[in-house]
Amino acid sequence: MPIGGFVVVAVSEFLDRVVDDLKSRSCVSVYGTDDKGNIVVVIESETSEEMERLVEEIKSIDGVLNVGLAYLHFEDEVDKIERGEIKPPIGFGRRKLQ
Repeated sequence: MPIGGFVVVAVSEFLDRVVDDLKSRSCVSVYGTDDKGNIVVVIESETSEEMERLVEEIKSIDGVLNVGLAYLHFEDEVDKIERGEIKPPIGFGRRKLQ
């Protein structure tokens, strides 16, 4: 389960509306705001692809200027990759250059 800490930057006039939108999402927790439009959130998702999709959704909220990653932790996704339960969409290893 990926867990990511983000700073969402919103236009200060839209801050309350953006915070309400974020709080309505079950996998997003809002931990604080300031008067400059910064919102500290934590997103928990089942997969890294789901987290990427959620970040893109947040970026599309009216009034959001930026979504910046502060930290990212893959709680059990690495274990699942090592056991062969999931396969990341990228390849690892060396490739010959053409």
